[in-house]
Amino acid sequence: MKKAILATKVGMTQIFAEDGSLIPVTVLQAGPCYVTQVKTVDNDGYKAVQVGFEEKKEKIINKDKAGKKEIAHRHGVNKAQQGLFKKAGVSAKRYLREFRFENAEEYTVAQEIKADIFAEGDKIDATAISKGKGFQGAIKRHGQSRGPMAHGSKYHRHAGSNGACSSPSRVFKGKHMPGHMGCVQITVKNLEVVKVDAEKNLLLVKGAVPGAKKALVTIKETTKAEA
Repeated sequence: MKKAILATKVGMTQIFAEDGSLIPVTVLQAGPCYVTQVKTVDNDGYKAVQVGFEEKKEKIINKDKAGKKEIAHRHGVNKAQQGLFKKAGVSAKRYLREFRFENAEEYTVAQEIKADIFAEGDKIDATAISKGKGFQGAIKRHGQSRGPMAHGSKYHRHAGSNGACSSPSRVFKGKHMPGHMGCVQITVKNLEVVKVDAEKNLLLVKGAVPGAKKALVTIKETTKAEA
């Protein structure tokens, strides 16, 4: 891996190519990210670049019900992170992630990484937490077919048989059944970057990217082409 960036999902829209064809795209606010630490084999045992993304207040001050006494909120930046950001010379960031770059030694602390590290036509992998769907049945969760809808049918949207009763006398692990759906990490590979807006740090990626609006998305140079 040689380049990567953190982004937030803005939403989906569509644009027109030069030949007039319509392209559905996902708009991503990519960066700016700042290098907070460069890890080396000598010090850490491996090569990696730690980057921070999105501004965050070091201390969030709230007032009590009377509106007089100020109370420091616990969702600020802890002392260990404050020391990390101070040493790097950057402001506090909401997200911290590591990328194991092959060329990690080429990066410097406090270096800015912007959307223009990618170009039109680049192939990327997008990783994010998918939308949570709550408790869903087997039809929606696993794409199973429904039963007959006539009056004589004993089931309509049930998952059907779970297995034989006498042997093996149990339900195998991994059986497709109703349950919690979504809210898992998903990676969509080999997406194409259609357009890069360097001034606004926007990436327009062809197709859908996992996650809800404002979700954190990790964009990496694709590994599918290397396989």
